[in-house]
Amino acid sequence: MVEYRIDRGSGVPAYVQIVEQTERALRMGTLKVGDKLPTAKEVVAATAVNPNTVLRAYRDMEAAGLVELRRGLGTFVTRSLARPGAEDDSPLRAELADWTARARRTGLERADVLALITAALDAYDAQGAGTAPDAHDTQGGGTGGHPAPPAPRTTIRRTHDRA
Repeated sequence: MVEYRIDRGSGVPAYVQIVEQTERALRMGTLKVGDKLPTAKEVVAATAVNPNTVLRAYRDMEAAGLVELRRGLGTFVTRSLARPGAEDDSPLRAELADWTARARRTGLERADVLALITAALDAYDAQGAGTAPDAHDTQGGGTGGHPAPPAPRTTIRRTHDRA
């Protein structure tokens, strides 16, 4: 089950944080189709956000086809966002965990790490992602011989842009 954490100093609305944390759990395989999300009451107790905030996040995720609200039963995952390489035993995930540990040991804070990753992704995308395999990738495509997945479509309406 996912445990939501709300960063009140981030400037990101709490309902967006709930949606993003759920999407992250779906991408990482932490949440799977059929799993039940915490009740709005449980999220409110854990995060001290307004119940309407939680319900808005859940409604947005339902509109995006990620979850289904079943009256009297709860909210259940209906779609996975997991891709190859996100599994707990993935070599990519292990390499990223090692890199993250090195970055943190050098004194980089969470925001610094996220900025580095975002900058690297932006640079990769600007070079025409997928046009050439990585030098360390002998199979091509960067996912152990699997074709690159299509770019994800954002289906959840967000009212907050991040710089």
